[in-house]
Formats: sequence, structure tokens, C-alpha cells
Amino acid sequence: MRRITLLLVDDHNVIRQGLRALLRFEPNFEIVGEAASGREAVALAQRLSPNVIVMDLAMPLLNGMEATRQIIRAWPRTKIVVLSAYDDAKYVEPVIAAGAAAYLRKDAAANELIAAVREVVSGKAYFSPEISRLRQKHASEGDHQRKEPLEVKLSFREAEVLQLIAEGFGNKQIASELNITVKTAQNYRRSIMVKLNVHSVVGLVHYAVRTGIIEMHPTRSILN
Repeated sequence: MRRITLLLVDDHNVIRQGLRALLRFEPNFEIVGEAASGREAVALAQRLSPNVIVMDLAMPLLNGMEATRQIIRAWPRTKIVVLSAYDDAKYVEPVIAAGAAAYLRKDAAANELIAAVREVVSGKAYFSPEISRLRQKHASEGDHQRKEPLEVKLSFREAEVLQLIAEGFGNKQIASELNITVKTAQNYRRSIMVKLNVHSVVGLVHYAVRTGIIEMHPTRSILN
């Protein structure tokens, strides 16, 4: 049997441990790495070249949707299996458009995740029944108000900067996090506002929440 190498990506250690326990003894599966953020996932994808990445969406610093976009653009043969708590079209459709081959809810049965991994390796797509119904409903409604995918408007680095802005990072913090100058961080901020036609940090946060770039927690202030 062909060996299938996997990279597990989730910002919660307990979930990664659970996934590892579930998948490590599956015949011909080999877990080659784990990542706690989208940025780490992109770096490990380059270094390890896994066949399959099991990807969470809601992660700080770089979300799973943007990580998927970057990975698929650079390594199109890598298969992304999204495992997320979200079953809203604003999360599902953009990450599929970005190149994800499978989408399952985190409450999926263990055998469903294993089946999804095997299906995507064979070149097929896989969606849990709930996600398939959601996509059919979304398509049948002919939603004329669908937002364009983030990739249409923003570069990889602009998308990273937008998420950091939405998470409350100032220009100096963004510069430090991305190893760029403060002036470059300021330039990215201006470019993002022009491209999105948004003219305030509050507006950027609203955009990030609306398009699923960040998750809005009840305790998060939109002014932070």
C-alpha cells in the first residue's frame, strides 16, 4: 500500500493529540508533523511535502483559509482536508475555492475522517453529509450577494497583515511579527484599505469577521 504522509494543523494541542491518536495506527498513514498556526503549516508544508494536511480554520496570526490558499498555490499536489467547527457558507465556499479537497465538521465520526483522507489521495473530493447539503442549498438559492474570495483582492502578505490588524496588532507589532519595517507595515495597511474600500480599523475588523478571516468572540471588542 502507498504510504500517505499527513500534517496535522490545529491551534489546540489536545485536538492535535486526538487526531494523532486516531490516525497514527491506520494502515499506511504516517504523521510527519504538527502545526499550531497557519503560518507554521505553510512552513512545514514546504519542508515536509506531506500528501495530506488536516487543517483547522480558526487560528490566530494566519487562519486556515489563507494557509490553504498559500499551500495550494505553491504545492498544488498537496491535499487539504478541512476539519472545522464551522458549517457556514462564508467559511465553506471560500476555502473550497482556495483549493481544499475535503471539508468535515469536527464532530464527524473517526471513520469519516479516515475515509476523507483516502478519498482525496485518490484524487476525489469529500464533503460530510451536512456540508454537502449546505453547498447544495447555497447553490440552489443562487446567492447573488456572495463575496469574492479573498484571493481576488489581497496578496498573501496583505491577507496576513489584515488578519493581524483585525486581531488588534499595531504597526510596530505587525512589523515585528512579520519581520518587516514599520513603514512597510503602514504601506500594507494603506494598500489593504484602498483595495477593500474600507477606511478605518473598525471597518477592517468587520470585513475580517464577515468573510471568516477571524472569529468574533463575545469578549472581543471590535475596537481593539
